Amino acid sequence: MELLSGAALAWQQYVALLRKNVILTWRHKRSAFLQLFSSLFFLFLIFCINKAIRARFESSTAYENVYHPQAVVSPPIPPCEDKFFVKTPCYDFLWSGSSSARIGGIVQAIMKNNPGRPIPASKVKSFDTSDDVDAWLLENPMRSPGALHFSVKNTTVISYGIQTNSTPVARRGTYEDPTFKFQIPLQIAAEREIARSLIGDPNFKWDVGLKEFAHPATETFSAVGQVGPTFFLAIAMFGFVFQISALVTEKELKLRQAMSIMGLYESAYWLSWLTWEALLTLVSSLFTVLFGMMFQFDFFKNNSFAVLFLLFFLFQLNMLSFAFMISTFISKSSSATTVGFSIFIIGFLTQLVTTFGFPYTDNFKKFYRVIWSLFPPNLFTKAVNMLGDATSTPEDHGISWSNINKCTIQEPSCVITIDTIYQWLITTFFVWFLLAIYFDNIIPNVNGVRKSAFYFLNPFYWTGKGGSKTQEGSICSCMGSVPLVEEASQKDEDVLAEETIVKRQVESAELDAGVAVQVRGLTKTYPGAMNISCFCCCCCKCKRTPPYHAVKGIWVNFAKDQLFCLLGPNGAGKTTVINCLTGITPITNGDALIYGHSVRSSVGMANIRRMIGVCPQFDILWDALTATEHLELFASIKGLHRSEIKAVAEKSLAEVKLTNAANVRAGSYSGGMKRRLSVAIALIGDPKMVFLDEPTTGMDPITRRHVWDIIEDAKKGRAIILTTHSMEEADILSDRIAIMAKGRLRCIGTSIRLKSRFGTGYVANINLVGSNGSVEAVKGFFLERLGVKPKEENKAFLTFVIPHEKEPLLTNFFAELQDRETEFGISDIQLGLTTLEEVFLNIAKQAELETAAAEGNLVTLHLNNGTSLQVPKGVRFMGIPGTESSENPRGVMVEVFWEQDETGTLCISGHSDEMPVPENVALTRDPSLERRGSLRRGAPPVGYVIDPSQVVDGR
Repeated sequence: MELLSGAALAWQQYVALLRKNVILTWRHKRSAFLQLFSSLFFLFLIFCINKAIRARFESSTAYENVYHPQAVVSPPIPPCEDKFFVKTPCYDFLWSGSSSARIGGIVQAIMKNNPGRPIPASKVKSFDTSDDVDAWLLENPMRSPGALHFSVKNTTVISYGIQTNSTPVARRGTYEDPTFKFQIPLQIAAEREIARSLIGDPNFKWDVGLKEFAHPATETFSAVGQVGPTFFLAIAMFGFVFQISALVTEKELKLRQAMSIMGLYESAYWLSWLTWEALLTLVSSLFTVLFGMMFQFDFFKNNSFAVLFLLFFLFQLNMLSFAFMISTFISKSSSATTVGFSIFIIGFLTQLVTTFGFPYTDNFKKFYRVIWSLFPPNLFTKAVNMLGDATSTPEDHGISWSNINKCTIQEPSCVITIDTIYQWLITTFFVWFLLAIYFDNIIPNVNGVRKSAFYFLNPFYWTGKGGSKTQEGSICSCMGSVPLVEEASQKDEDVLAEETIVKRQVESAELDAGVAVQVRGLTKTYPGAMNISCFCCCCCKCKRTPPYHAVKGIWVNFAKDQLFCLLGPNGAGKTTVINCLTGITPITNGDALIYGHSVRSSVGMANIRRMIGVCPQFDILWDALTATEHLELFASIKGLHRSEIKAVAEKSLAEVKLTNAANVRAGSYSGGMKRRLSVAIALIGDPKMVFLDEPTTGMDPITRRHVWDIIEDAKKGRAIILTTHSMEEADILSDRIAIMAKGRLRCIGTSIRLKSRFGTGYVANINLVGSNGSVEAVKGFFLERLGVKPKEENKAFLTFVIPHEKEPLLTNFFAELQDRETEFGISDIQLGLTTLEEVFLNIAKQAELETAAAEGNLVTLHLNNGTSLQVPKGVRFMGIPGTESSENPRGVMVEVFWEQDETGTLCISGHSDEMPVPENVALTRDPSLERRGSLRRGAPPVGYVIDPSQVVDGR
């Protein structure tokens, strides 16, 4: 199958990833809605703030240009309750001169003719003299805003005086003017009614108008200019947080890693995200300006539409690239919201500083402006402030496109213009985007993989050629120094032979044409961690955990057109080997060549990933994408021609029996269905090398058999490395099998080879004919001829395990057994090798015993006589101290029996009866074991470790 490469492949990957982003956005509509329409909510808040502030200052004309002031005609006497901080009950006014009937009539007229509101008698209090008024006010402060004092001089002259509290007071930021509010209405009312009384005409017209001078706005205020930067930053933070979350989620769930393993170009990945998010940003910016115009803000009406739209678009685009860069430092999607909130708080604080003038004035050096302008919210705040000042009153014309490179009238000696801010935003956008790509390559991921800090200076990185040598651009592990792995003292002869072949090929620099993968001493070590625990403010304890050797120097060839099965218990290192070969985990030491390309070379790994397919141990799928969309995406990444993708996807779905669920989202799949989809993804694009890490986990028997057929057919023309916990699967599919334990290869060969070498021998199943069969006779025959007892038995069935050393006797034995079938009542005889599962258990147990012996950990053995003994884990024979006697001068010993629990850990299953220690056995104690045993208070004594070979020889 011919695959695309170069620019054509990069473009196809870009289109496929862009389609993936569109689908994911459509299926997460809530997030997309918030990102696009959050501006409506925040602009509505600005609208409410603007209305509230305008209502607060509606009695003042200081914030507007007054060309034709309107007259206030005969203002009425207000209710006393309108006065700030008045005490109730209160009076609208007080008056003195109650001894005069004429004055009383004037006061009654004032109360009756008050414009808009007659004053009730209960709201007016009369006194004889002004001194009486003063005395009452002294005793009752803040109960009346003013008083009138009348005096009749003669029939044509009536004098009056006004008494008010002239101290201006404020409440919630609003000032009260007692002169205009109380004094002038009292004065107009008194003069009007005195005049009418003197003329004798109660309907005499007396109108007094008050008018302020025409003036420009003495104060300016723009709600958008003042609070807009913070709210607009909040709008941008929606896209910022969603973008970080999307990028980090793909990294955390290893979705991007899965695409990279299949040959994804980094450029296609970043450009696809940039294109889609830039489109959403463009729409969001357009909505922001349109919603602002809908709310009739002068900021949006009077400034040029193009100026505003470009500012919002460049700012949000800048925040987008800033999010790209920040995402490279985050490994958990749950941290995205926290980081977004932190950036918002920092932006809010820097916006406050910018609003106060720093550093965009002549008082500060250019250096400060350069550093300050690197953070996008700062530039945006300055631009919004400039645009807000240019539209602070309805008569201001704002900033048009033609004068974006000029200073505004409000700031004639500016150091930065809108045009300069545009240039800064464009420049910093590219700076953040390039830094995002750079940091993404050099910052170690969760597995510790990173590239050299100067990887871009390597010509092979740009040409894509080479890759057979580590020096051509190594992948760094960034794990620090770790101790070397000790060579195994004893190796299996087949493992040693395989290692010798590989080393000879490496030394002669020859590459076998039949070898797909050559592993050269592959080692993976995870360094220990430093744990610091503090007990109090001045007492801390540091403890460093030892390094963990996951893979300990593997030398092996994987042949073409074969399936190599890697078996081993949990923690043996199988998945680590696959991760190292696919570039997920960096190699500590050694190397591996896949079709001639080194896995330690970044260029080599890029070439390897174009020819491999991987089914990981755990499914890596998008919950929101269907099976068809997954396969079409990965087919595009692998480089299949567009005309073939749909047909290949349908064929792959049919092979794994997912046709009926092709358009169902993967999040709804069962575990087995997800595994089938992962297998289909691994085989798409006809890869030359396939890694299948436990591919049939969770499948039902029928589907498992079907997938086995798929894997069997897939062996033709490619090499496959399979890991599994199913011994049946390994037996059926594998051409060669290797069993790993504790990071090492313990055995290697065909299934028959492993069974013959590491199995317990042969298994004979004897079926008897009902009650006619002689069970005892058959048992006696086997015991007499071969010395074996049945492993399982019932009235109709017997199972015997025959050791390998009895193999020379088997031909004659079974010939005689067949001749005596009728005598013994035998209906059927079956002979076979022990199962692969038994081989696996024997190898795993042996590895556990070796490791336990090397570590020397002590466990307690409880003897039948009630005493206890400390014995090293895994030891077979143990001498008991203090048992010397005349009958047994060297003491006694026991044989310890071990088994593995559910986790594979060795534990004591029992011990033999006490037996004398043979004379040829040397009784010595390991000093290190003595020290270790003495550290445990009240622990039983440590026994003597006895070499099993001496016991066998002594017998």
